Amino acid sequence: MRVLVAIPALNEATVIADVLASLSVAHPLRDVVVIDDGSRDNTARIARAAGAHVLSHAINLGVGAAMGTAFKYAVLNGYDAVIQFDGDGQHRAEQISELIAAAEHSDIVIGSRFANGGSFKSSATRRNVQRFIAWVTSAFARTRLTDATSGFRIAGPRALQVFAEHYPVEWLGDTVESIVLATRQGLSVSEIPVVMNERAGGVPSQSVLRATLYTGRILFILGLATIRSVPPQIKALKLREQEAGA
Repeated sequence: MRVLVAIPALNEATVIADVLASLSVAHPLRDVVVIDDGSRDNTARIARAAGAHVLSHAINLGVGAAMGTAFKYAVLNGYDAVIQFDGDGQHRAEQISELIAAAEHSDIVIGSRFANGGSFKSSATRRNVQRFIAWVTSAFARTRLTDATSGFRIAGPRALQVFAEHYPVEWLGDTVESIVLATRQGLSVSEIPVVMNERAGGVPSQSVLRATLYTGRILFILGLATIRSVPPQIKALKLREQEAGA
């Protein structure tokens, strides 16, 4: 497969050069695109100088919109799959090959911090929220997931075609609602265990109030995902696939 690594980035000038240097050891930078999502610093210039392709949004639109741009770019340039990769140094480039290998058997593969007893550090409140979100998303997707909000994932050929036509843009929709969207189209979703680095500046704290609001928003997104009609462009894509297979 031709695999594109897509990096949504907002004001990551202090770390993007190091991220791309690490990534270049595992994946050619000619197959990396940085989606500069309205940065006010030198993120785009530094990424371009390092050898990555750069697409820039004039304003900050969010990770979902950035990945929507990346999926469209991938289809237009003949890629078969897209890996989402953080621009803050949290994801490990050496595990890209594991995602690609797993994508031979699943349309979407999520790199899970918690699969197989993973020990990624987070506060008790935050971890309980993540467990609950994973449990609810698993019920919607009808497959067991442990890290539904992980942004380290690969979309294979069939998922790429769907996401290039439509990708959720609401906050957190890029991780959670996209899973529901994919499974409603009959796509398969699985996980592999990965190790992630800590964010710069330590593990973010989360109060009980913020955790409650966060969980409520996720439940709202999942509710919307189940009652929303399938976007017309996805229906047209599915019809074309059915006609091709007839």
